[in-house]
Amino acid sequence: MQEIKKPRKPLIFYYVIVMIILLLFNFLLMPWFAERQIVEVGYEQFIKMTEEKDIGQVEIQQEENRILFTDKDGTRIYETGMIDDPDLTQRLVDSGASIYGQIVKQTSPWLTLILSWILPILIFVGIGQYMSKKLMNRASGGPDSMIFGMGKSNAKVYVKSSEGIRFSDVAGEDEAKESLAEIVDYLHNPGKYREVGANMPKGVLLVGPPGTGKTMLAKAVAGEANVPFFSMSGSEFVEMFVGMGASKVRDLFKQAKEKAPCIVFIDEIDAIGQKRDGRVGGNDEREQTLNQLLTEMDGFENNNGVIILAATNRPESLDPALTRPGRFDRRVPVELPDLKGREEILKVHAKKVKLDDSVDFNKVARMASGASGAELANIVNEAALRTVRTGRNCVTQADLEESIEVVIAGYQKKNAILTDQEKKIVSYHEVGHALVAAMQTHSAPVQKITIVPRTSGALGYTMQVDEGNHYLMSQEELENKIATLTGGRAAEELVFHSSSTGASNDIEQATKLARSMITRYGMSEEFDMVAMETVTNQYLGGDTSLTCSAETQAEIDRKVVELVKKQHEKARKILEDNREKLDEISEYLYEKETITGDEFMKILEKK
Repeated sequence: MQEIKKPRKPLIFYYVIVMIILLLFNFLLMPWFAERQIVEVGYEQFIKMTEEKDIGQVEIQQEENRILFTDKDGTRIYETGMIDDPDLTQRLVDSGASIYGQIVKQTSPWLTLILSWILPILIFVGIGQYMSKKLMNRASGGPDSMIFGMGKSNAKVYVKSSEGIRFSDVAGEDEAKESLAEIVDYLHNPGKYREVGANMPKGVLLVGPPGTGKTMLAKAVAGEANVPFFSMSGSEFVEMFVGMGASKVRDLFKQAKEKAPCIVFIDEIDAIGQKRDGRVGGNDEREQTLNQLLTEMDGFENNNGVIILAATNRPESLDPALTRPGRFDRRVPVELPDLKGREEILKVHAKKVKLDDSVDFNKVARMASGASGAELANIVNEAALRTVRTGRNCVTQADLEESIEVVIAGYQKKNAILTDQEKKIVSYHEVGHALVAAMQTHSAPVQKITIVPRTSGALGYTMQVDEGNHYLMSQEELENKIATLTGGRAAEELVFHSSSTGASNDIEQATKLARSMITRYGMSEEFDMVAMETVTNQYLGGDTSLTCSAETQAEIDRKVVELVKKQHEKARKILEDNREKLDEISEYLYEKETITGDEFMKILEKK
């Protein structure tokens, strides 16, 4: 869609213009005023006037190689160039001229004071008074509130266009597109809704993790509806001047009403829509902006034909008055795509690159479990970059699989050389994970094992890929996952009778999972179905906070230690029972550095 940008001149622009004018006046015009009465004549004219004794005052300026003189009456000043004239002094004495030190009079000190000091002060005071008057009238919502563009909306306006993003360009979010398609239909055919008496939602709130395509969905709605589209970030409403944010909201809705039917999109609305808690020292400017937004969305005036779309990663932080029906009537979750969605997203982004016929998008989508739309786009782009680096002209399956590892674990560290002992430890560690996973039920199959160091800091990793979508996990599956995480450390202890720092990330994940089982999932006999923990920022990492007494927290800690320790012992027992396979596969991995899941299972199943 074609963006129309409105030029804005900041306040400093006008101050600079005034300063330039004053400097030009003082340095160019003032000297010109001083020199404008001097008449240039030839030296012969100077001699003639001395002979006729028609000369009054004389000033000889040897440095500038000129002579200034006046007529007998002193009414006019003349200038002539100096030449080698030994009779000059006698000629001036005979003419009766008076030799003065200076003929051109200096500018009056009062005039200098007025032009250099008083006039600039008056100009700046005038600008200040003008600004003060405009700022005092900003509450009226008229043009006075937008002095020099400070209270004017910075919204980017996109006009109707046959080009741009459509719903067909957004994959993996079928439910969200279905909900937004109704908005598009209303903008095209509002009459059939009015006939039934149905009112279209005033606001639609898009919520979900980063990178899932909330902004792209908003652009797709504008592209499908083919109506004017106003786009603005929540942070752009907040200004250093109190009241400017509210003025920008008024101006934005004023423009939108003039171009209705239209769509107004506010990205990251949590920047101005956070809960008003009345704390001392709070952000009054943000609260005033929010109050104005609430009034515009559901005030006395109707906003017929103006649909508000907003996006946020933190819906729990929004003010209840903003999310109530009548303002944001509809909430559209834009979640991470499932297996089918990931496959469709990969196909959409792969349209821009040359692909080999052997590419299996279903396999790539299964390997990229949990990836957002932005990460999937990055995977396709990394695969294309790898193709160029290797000197080929089409993307292969190997390129896509390697790009997944790049996004997850980083690039291979070619300069990181492990010692033989470290290489053996890492080999046993990774095979320990894979072997424990393979010997348990309800575990994802092993896809790949590698001991090649990555830029993320991992010295190796074991990739497991689920066959399909899993929306629920049983207690047994979670316990098996903890056992798999402890398998690397268990293998080190079993073979080398010591521990290394390589299990730090495994320990962190196992502890976090065990704690969630007890505090959030109700998988503890002692606490039963009591929630001991709440999740904040669901879409931004899912940070948690305990909501229980100190005594209960101590008991939770004991339960977490007990659970992880139990699964650690189970992993050690599995590896002890399969010690021969552990040694065989670890030696093979030590030599090859990277083995596939098929190679791993082939050795494991070999008698």
